[in-house]
Amino acid sequence: MAASLLLTLAIALEVAATLALRVSDGFTKLAPSIVVVAGYGTAFFLLGLVLRSIPVSVAYAVWSAVGTGSIALVGMTLLGEPGGAIRIVSLALIMVGVVGLSLAGSAH
Repeated sequence: MAASLLLTLAIALEVAATLALRVSDGFTKLAPSIVVVAGYGTAFFLLGLVLRSIPVSVAYAVWSAVGTGSIALVGMTLLGEPGGAIRIVSLALIMVGVVGLSLAGSAH
């Protein structure tokens, strides 16, 4: 499977696990707690596979930025967390930084 597809799947699992973490109520609810452990475990396994073909600096930057951006957007749109211009601009700057790292990584 292509590394970019594995990375996308790893990010999706990490985002799902993070959302389940919120619902797990401090690991007091069994089903969401299982989703957290299985989701993070599988996501890190897939990230390990991705690192066979994508440099760690690029893969981890994409992983963290897309995960952070996704969680922030879900929080603002579905969970009632505050938005605002500074938050949106900050997320955009994170994405710009990841694009820069990706372009710098592919130049070699």
